[in-house]
Amino acid sequence: MQAAAEGRLDSDELDGLFADAVRETIESFEATGSPVISDGEQRKPSFATYPVAELEGLAPDGVVIPFADGHTRQLPRLTHGPFRYQTYADSYLAEARRTATRPVKQAVISASALSLLYPQDGIDGYSRDEFVADLLDEAEKDIRRSLDLGAHCVQIDFTEARLSLKLDPSGGLLRSFVELNNAVLGRFSADERARIGVHTCPGGDRDSTHSADVDYGDLLPTLFELESGRFYVQLASERDRPRVLRVIRDVLRPEQRVFIGVIDPIDPNVESPQEVRDRVLEAAELIPLGQLGTTDDCGFSPFGDDVSTARETAFAKIRARIEGTELAAGQLGV
Repeated sequence: MQAAAEGRLDSDELDGLFADAVRETIESFEATGSPVISDGEQRKPSFATYPVAELEGLAPDGVVIPFADGHTRQLPRLTHGPFRYQTYADSYLAEARRTATRPVKQAVISASALSLLYPQDGIDGYSRDEFVADLLDEAEKDIRRSLDLGAHCVQIDFTEARLSLKLDPSGGLLRSFVELNNAVLGRFSADERARIGVHTCPGGDRDSTHSADVDYGDLLPTLFELESGRFYVQLASERDRPRVLRVIRDVLRPEQRVFIGVIDPIDPNVESPQEVRDRVLEAAELIPLGQLGTTDDCGFSPFGDDVSTARETAFAKIRARIEGTELAAGQLGV
């Protein structure tokens, strides 16, 4: 991708490399035994900005996201409207399904994350209300196209949720984010929302986080007000998992299912299946089995230039998740 940006690789060569990467990722993912797989987001420049890659009307000086190790990521800034996605996630799904033999989960970015592209001082001739109306339409389309194409489920990445409490400890920003995302979710039927999930974590980039110091107890009650059928919650790297599980137990509604993180992508050590089993059993003491699933805390490389984790390590960790979950299921009799 860097070579293409510098003009050292043409688009056809890059597409060939993308196709090879997606195929290899899916084959390796399926070899772990995972019942649901993804394409690893191999074609995305980042999990957050894929809809606006190559969009005209962007400046590079948008919101800055600081990470605990001192590095930052910077979002672009919208300079004029109307706002339209340049790429929808179903294009990645279509490519993945050429190789996949198992159900595919498709990740999309949240409307709230993209709302940060609109500058605080506004845009002449394009009000924030006009932008939000366009954003809601585009976010709905992004999810619906993947559902219609046959995604097993769609995961909305909402990593800015925890970060919002660092930026605004009052919770006002978080609540505005939840309201915005609920405005999108409200456009789907109950059956469709059962196939739509929301992912939360403290960020994961170059083996660092942006908001792990924010108390989960302040986030989760508001997060679970989202009208989503599934929640993917980072948990393996939490210091006090039982406390977080008790919060989840108290806010989880009967129609919702929670997938708890049992793998820490930032930790270079590969978890054993027995460690994963114990984390699942710990959760099963508090969460009804019919509403419980397992996942990884976060992506292993959410940004296209993040090379902090080797592919072999990532798939070894995923295998441990699958094997450990199966050990726990056997012990629980499910």
